[in-house]
Amino acid sequence: MGFIEEGRQLIQDCVTPEIRSLDARLTAVQKRLELLDARVEKRFDSVDKRFDCLESSVDKRFDALESKMERNQAQVLDTLHRMENYSHVLERPARLESKAQNVA
Repeated sequence: MGFIEEGRQLIQDCVTPEIRSLDARLTAVQKRLELLDARVEKRFDSVDKRFDCLESSVDKRFDALESKMERNQAQVLDTLHRMENYSHVLERPARLESKAQNVA
């Protein structure tokens, strides 16, 4: 059993400290990754906020433009309607003149 005991002692003396060292290094790397992840998440949140502000601004501008277009469309339609009415008004005297010329 001396050989087995020596093997165990060798493992405890050489391998166990290395495993503990690797575990400590791995823990440090995990902490750094967590910090990095938190910083990246914070930056993404900042970018998301910027996009939200930009989206809000674009929506407001689009709504204002849409409102202007609707007003302009209403004005154009009103103008076309008035022109149509003027056209009818001008046709009546033209017909009367035509009838008057045919009678004379």
